[in-house]
Amino acid sequence: MGRRDDRRPRGARRLLWAVPVVALVAAAGVVVAEPDARDQVEGTVRGWVDDLRGVEEPDPGADPAQVPPPDGLVLPDVEPPAAPALALGAREVSPAQVRRTLAGPLGQQVLGGRVSVAVAGLTGPAAYSSGGAAIPASTTKLVTAVAALHALEPGTTFATRVVLEGRDAVLVGGGDPFLERRPDADAEPDRADLATLARRTARALRERGLRSIRLGYDDGLFSGPAWNPTWPDTYRDDVVAPITALMVDDGRPADGPGRSLDPSYAAADSFAALLRQRGVRIVGVPREAAAPDDAEPVAQVESAPVGQLVDRLLQVSDNETSEVLLRHVGLATGGAGSTKDGVAGVRAVLEELGVPVPRRLRDGSGLSRDNLIAPATLVGLLQVAAASEQDDPVRGLFPGLPVAGFSGSLTFRFDDAPQAAVGRVRAKTGTLRGVRSLAGVVVARDGTPMVFALMADRIPEADDETAEAVLDRAAAALAACRCGRAG
Repeated sequence: MGRRDDRRPRGARRLLWAVPVVALVAAAGVVVAEPDARDQVEGTVRGWVDDLRGVEEPDPGADPAQVPPPDGLVLPDVEPPAAPALALGAREVSPAQVRRTLAGPLGQQVLGGRVSVAVAGLTGPAAYSSGGAAIPASTTKLVTAVAALHALEPGTTFATRVVLEGRDAVLVGGGDPFLERRPDADAEPDRADLATLARRTARALRERGLRSIRLGYDDGLFSGPAWNPTWPDTYRDDVVAPITALMVDDGRPADGPGRSLDPSYAAADSFAALLRQRGVRIVGVPREAAAPDDAEPVAQVESAPVGQLVDRLLQVSDNETSEVLLRHVGLATGGAGSTKDGVAGVRAVLEELGVPVPRRLRDGSGLSRDNLIAPATLVGLLQVAAASEQDDPVRGLFPGLPVAGFSGSLTFRFDDAPQAAVGRVRAKTGTLRGVRSLAGVVVARDGTPMVFALMADRIPEADDETAEAVLDRAAAALAACRCGRAG
């Protein structure tokens, strides 16, 4: 996870999360009376906050605060906060205070003629809202992520397989969005790769006495057009690949930049080359072929679980992964694995969760400018995730949200915003020409937790970066405000 290099030690940043712990205890409506009860609540809420942060066990190699002191030096234990402190955030969001807080940044002309916003507590109606549906850009990925976490069974993985009938082998795509050509020990999450599949396949072929095969490839798991007709043609070869069930390296070619126009063939061609390196002779070139139902399984590799895929797609705003998961949502909800089926599946999931459905949804990544989503939809999704049980897969939305100034697409954002936002805002970004959006969670200065969506889709030409900084300052203002309602 990337992090910004600034003048403050990392340990100082971690202190910014002391207030969120307080706030989330209070937000749960818990009254702490007995020490044992207090310990239980603190433990539960720290787990909730760790989910928000995506915290793992500390690594002494990455965090100097975790390096043990030299022999002979004894440091005092840090005392936990006193029980009265746990009540600091026990208040609802003040609509008047939120309105005053956002009036300055969101009133700037640089945001253009259409600004939409919603701010709410972790539960209940919006404390403040303005404007309607807007082009969401990549905040659309929040919709796709929640739908995937809800519709797909926890722990679901996607297998890339090789099956055999006689001397005809078929490489079968299972819709693994993170499949790579070669192993990458540093990749997060762990990735399946074609080199490992080739090694296993070559061994299995030798065991069967086969030294040469004909190779086919099957990407029939998904249906419908591979290229979304609402995407600009300028995205071809560069921004996103056609979406198939058999893609490698996000649809990138084996050599050079850009995206392949035929990711399935590119994957099969790379697999053939890897088999040749293992001494397997390939007759002819790979050809498209449906795997026979009675074909013999030979070898397979599996993706990381769907929760880890969602985490990564949110962190780095991965377009191909979002589109692949949208099609898996379509399959899981009874469709045939097309974009249209995925959109129908998303709508069904949101209706089941009680979240307003998008006014118009054309893809899973937000690359389409035809998408129109109201901030109430994004805020509703975040509230559903916040209110979910600890073991509910939808809770997995939070670990993937980038942290302001720390990780993912927010690593180098908020440089010009008040420092109150750093570490206190966790959000998904959205970026298209003339469009900027930001949606996520924030803990105010007084410990009040909030969810928010800030959207502007008519930004004047050449003002995109300035408008982006303004939205950052708006989120920072929420982090710095005393937005709790007294009483």
